[in-house]
Amino acid sequence: MTTKIVILDYGSGNLRSAERAVARHGVDVEVTADWDAALAADGLVVPGVGAFAACMAGLRSVRGEQIIGRRLAGGLPVLGICVGMQILFAKGIEHGVTTEGCGEWPGTVDRLDAPVVPHMGWNTVEAPAGTVLFRGMDPGTRFYFVHSYAVRRWELEPDPTGRLAPPLVTWSEHGDRFVAAVENGPLCATQFHPEKSGDAGAELLRNWLSTLR
Repeated sequence: MTTKIVILDYGSGNLRSAERAVARHGVDVEVTADWDAALAADGLVVPGVGAFAACMAGLRSVRGEQIIGRRLAGGLPVLGICVGMQILFAKGIEHGVTTEGCGEWPGTVDRLDAPVVPHMGWNTVEAPAGTVLFRGMDPGTRFYFVHSYAVRRWELEPDPTGRLAPPLVTWSEHGDRFVAAVENGPLCATQFHPEKSGDAGAELLRNWLSTLR
């Protein structure tokens, strides 16, 4: 059977470019906010561009935070992209205003501390051992970023029992270090745009899709 992917349509994100980037790997892709379709898909992609608060408002308007939570509770894969990654954290702070996120991970999205903001263009990442998303890629592989805000401190404490594997956190640097990607069981996310990252982005999406089958 063909793998079914839903690109969650909540009024934010490069929906069609994400759709094309995923579809090129031979999977069935639908752009929708339909509750049943999003829950039933083999994989859910949550894109996002613009302001954290606006993305959260759009997400809540289609019960997107509930869809994400329901999928993860059942071990069903979710991939967040750019602001679609940021909204997975506890909160975002923009222009002095704090907005509650989905809270799948603790942590705060705030403005990059860098001489030039936004961070726009190609940059390398530091992927950890055991990564699936970056499997087979050279350390100097570059990905395309467009953002002014990021998570600059990873706050999830290790499981004290040791039963749960710690998330794999990938970092990048623009002024200071920030979280570039996370792999945490069924929940994965990237701050950069795989759909705009050429062959490297296509390989990352292929790696993610390979975990769904």
